Amino acid sequence: MESRSLVPQPAPAAPPGAQHAFVLPVAQMRSVFQPADVERRLARLPEREHEHLRTTYERMLERGPERFQVKPAGIPDMAPLYDALPNFHEALDDVRRHVALAQDSRDGLEVTPMLLLGPPGIGKTHFAKQLADLLGTGMNLVPMGSMTAGWLLSGSSSQWKGARPGKVFEALVEGRYANPVIVVDEIDKAGTDAQYDPLGALYGLLEHDTAGAFVDEFAEVPIDASQVVWITTANDARGIPDPILNRMNVFEVPPPSPEQARHIALRLYQSIRAGHDWGARFDEAPQEALLDRLAALAPREMRRALMAAFGNARLDGRDTLRCEDLPRGAARGRIGFLQ
Repeated sequence: MESRSLVPQPAPAAPPGAQHAFVLPVAQMRSVFQPADVERRLARLPEREHEHLRTTYERMLERGPERFQVKPAGIPDMAPLYDALPNFHEALDDVRRHVALAQDSRDGLEVTPMLLLGPPGIGKTHFAKQLADLLGTGMNLVPMGSMTAGWLLSGSSSQWKGARPGKVFEALVEGRYANPVIVVDEIDKAGTDAQYDPLGALYGLLEHDTAGAFVDEFAEVPIDASQVVWITTANDARGIPDPILNRMNVFEVPPPSPEQARHIALRLYQSIRAGHDWGARFDEAPQEALLDRLAALAPREMRRALMAAFGNARLDGRDTLRCEDLPRGAARGRIGFLQ
């Protein structure tokens, strides 16, 4: 698929509480499909049949094939990310290497697909969102644990009742970016049946060369998915086929240590406080005892607990959060955390 250069444009100002700052040039527009392919498929459709497919083709032609292919200008300052995600340093190192290769060139950013392997709640999906923000592209979440349909990634045949495109097609054709971050969450929990392997599409999508001509089973038009940044997450690698594992860089993400957990809690407190107008009413830093209680929680539970605590303190007319403001049973132990 062809691409053409545009005059770089500065990124909008970072929102309050942002964890990192970077300058984002709109470096290229990239075609994610060929309109001639769509026109041929549309011309072959029988009249008064396959209305959903017809609408899809017409929508593709209306929007056109070009999408933003973006990357940071130079190597962005990733120190805030290393600080905010202390147990993801190896994965961040890998991203930094790829960004360094793409700087000062017209090449797009290519990140080797990665698997984040670790226990639930340690921030794997949050890492993916932060990475999408860093790279300046969108993020699409594919939750395999709650989806059993085999067509989730690759679409279902237009001959079937209720057929529709898959998540990859939607991200590229309906989205704004040629290089979105697509997160396949809980890949080890993907259901299988005798008729269809929901991970089958990944065999081609995780290979750069074959991903350039990905064919969604609904639209049956080649799509350039070669620039997608793939992040998969899992609790246990044993449920993932070896051919898929071999296509990814695997990072075993440890649970944060108690000290790292306290630091994450502090950063989260500061981020919530800075990101809301009402945050200015509260202390700039929480009490040490509160951090100790929060450190016993998994990172994804900390935000819920803090939001409840802020609300309880406000109801009580206080600008200081106390341990009793946390939800009941919020810190029952250090299950899953390093001792």
